[in-house]
Amino acid sequence: MAKKILVIDDEELVIESLKKLLRRENYDVTIARNHREAIRGVEDHDFDLIVADIRMPEVDGVEIVKHIREYLKQNNKKPIPEILITGYASEETFKQAQDLNVADYIYKPFDIKHFLEVVKKNLK
Repeated sequence: MAKKILVIDDEELVIESLKKLLRRENYDVTIARNHREAIRGVEDHDFDLIVADIRMPEVDGVEIVKHIREYLKQNNKKPIPEILITGYASEETFKQAQDLNVADYIYKPFDIKHFLEVVKKNLK
């Protein structure tokens, strides 16, 4: 059975690229373009991994991860590993990711091979 990955990003080019790349690797991919779609996705499906952009309008990726974790905890669901991605590297965002203890943190633009290795590592 294909592993299910939730991709949270607001940039259409990134969404289409990640969707195509992950589906080519036989993953079942669901897209969320904002925090509401992300929470709805987690309510409706059991994911094996979350890939979330940090910089998003309205609610950033760090806050989305916090909301998802709270939802999972309140509903006695198992935690989902998260990979945060960002094109805006800063010490602050890296510290936020570390404080959250996310599975991985990747800078955009990223090497496809490295990205897939990180995905596979966090699906084990």
